[in-house]
Amino acid sequence: MRIIFMGTPDFAVPSLEYLFKEGHEILTVFTQPDRPAGRGKQPRKSPVKVAAQKLGLTIRQPGQINTPEIIELLKSLQPELIIVVAYGKKLPPEILKIPEKGCLNVHASLLPAYRGAAPIHWAIINGETQTGITTMLMDEGLDTGDILLKKVFPVSGEATTGEVHDALAEIGGELLLETIAAYSRGDLKGVAQTGESSYAPLLKREHEWLDWSRKAVELHNQIRGLNPWPGAVTKYKGENLKIWQSSLVSQALAGDISNPEDLAQESPAREFGQVLRIVDGGIIIGTGEGELLLRQVQPAGKRIMPARDFFLGRHGQIGEKLGI
Repeated sequence: MRIIFMGTPDFAVPSLEYLFKEGHEILTVFTQPDRPAGRGKQPRKSPVKVAAQKLGLTIRQPGQINTPEIIELLKSLQPELIIVVAYGKKLPPEILKIPEKGCLNVHASLLPAYRGAAPIHWAIINGETQTGITTMLMDEGLDTGDILLKKVFPVSGEATTGEVHDALAEIGGELLLETIAAYSRGDLKGVAQTGESSYAPLLKREHEWLDWSRKAVELHNQIRGLNPWPGAVTKYKGENLKIWQSSLVSQALAGDISNPEDLAQESPAREFGQVLRIVDGGIIIGTGEGELLLRQVQPAGKRIMPARDFFLGRHGQIGEKLGI
């Protein structure tokens, strides 16, 4: 099938590679322009651009997608399908009408839940026990088009956004091929979305901060939902401290206490964010409901390290508080 592919981040790479290996004719690849990154602010290629170059595909990186020149180019290529996977730009109606068989999107949620830019992050932050991939026909709305296929993916209580992202990226590529095969044969028709919808907006700085008055389970979900990017943040002795890994004390503590004396190291006056105990697996923090075991942390400008090593290395004391 004659396909124009549009995508930008790592999540889109497996879909592009699956299409190529299946033998579809990829007319061109659209991806976001190179962006300055790193301390040197050197231009960095998108993961899709890197993958497309390896495959020897034609690449286009327009700053704007809805110009007359781009629309005329797309028409001249005469695609049967435009495939969009996390491209990062909304397609105008003029482009949606170009392909013979429409525009098809791969989205990392079970629509209509978690429409928007960060569906995996928000599914983990909200403690969902399952998410998945949806393929759909695009319309003018934000992830509101008719559904073609769905595949459910179970989410464990310890899984991070990074782990779920990598699994869903592969599933997305597989489901895309299955969708195209059935759709091109006429065996698959789009079905209107039904049920309660929700929105997964881009993450902002405010979403990174941990509020220790919240429940331990909510904080744990926030920490794993922000791993590997951008990371959950708190304060320790006035300095920013990223928290990368945690566990609920009620579920995971038994194997982390090798010395019974650890249990006696408890502050007599428990407060939100207070260091209650130091154990082999990390440090235990009081929350609004329950206790949270912090396993891995990262001080500003330093490497990720075990929370216990960090705390003892800073001569931390039982009863000190995080968040101030």
